[in-house]
Amino acid sequence: MKVAVITGAAQGIGKRTAEVLAGAGYTLALMDRQSCAATLVAIRGAGCDAEEFVGDICDEAHVARVANAVKAKWGRVDVLVNNAGISWIQPAEEMDAAAFRRVLEVNLVAPFVLAREFGKVMLAQGAGSVVNVASIAGLVGVSDRSAYNASKHGLIGLTRTLAGEWGGRGVRVNAVCPGWVKTEMDVADQAKSMYTDKDITGRIPMARFAQPQDVARAILFLADSEQSGFVNGHALTVDGGWTSDGSWQSLRMSKR
Repeated sequence: MKVAVITGAAQGIGKRTAEVLAGAGYTLALMDRQSCAATLVAIRGAGCDAEEFVGDICDEAHVARVANAVKAKWGRVDVLVNNAGISWIQPAEEMDAAAFRRVLEVNLVAPFVLAREFGKVMLAQGAGSVVNVASIAGLVGVSDRSAYNASKHGLIGLTRTLAGEWGGRGVRVNAVCPGWVKTEMDVADQAKSMYTDKDITGRIPMARFAQPQDVARAILFLADSEQSGFVNGHALTVDGGWTSDGSWQSLRMSKR
């Protein structure tokens, strides 16, 4: 039995990751602030043993309770997927410190607390994999996203630090860095008239958004010690070539 914990599992990347890991034979603990009912229906229908734990990942006591409950129920934790996160789009000069701190709490501090609590279980059993869902915004700057960018840069730094600290004790820590993914978060951001589909697809060499499936398959790869057993401290881009392409826009579009 392989047990995986997924945060932000009610929708988007988290939901699709649950479905992919369930298909690979994992038992799942699903964490979210809202019910994961739709995810549970999908994966239990495929025969997956799964439970949901509804609560705030910024609450250390809640995270500790879930870690204890997962260990008590299944006796082990093989994978932690730190997927939950929030966006905040605003010019830096207009953003207040409270909003900035909130983004850091959800996107960086909470993943640290989750890694600490579930990492203790992995370290005790001498094996495990933590996969942090970062972003290309953790590798490059994107305007009007100062808090989000800072949180994702920090998450990659945390990934590399824990990889060095825990790798010798059997626990690998890696990150996936998606580009723009067509999820509920993207729909909400576009509804504020922040950008269009064409803005994004025009920037990506592969000329499309990422889909949750693209990211979920990358997470499965990093989670599975048989596929990625010597991969540790890596930030895997899943961005259709966004961060690799230094072409100016007219040149990029001429190749389509």
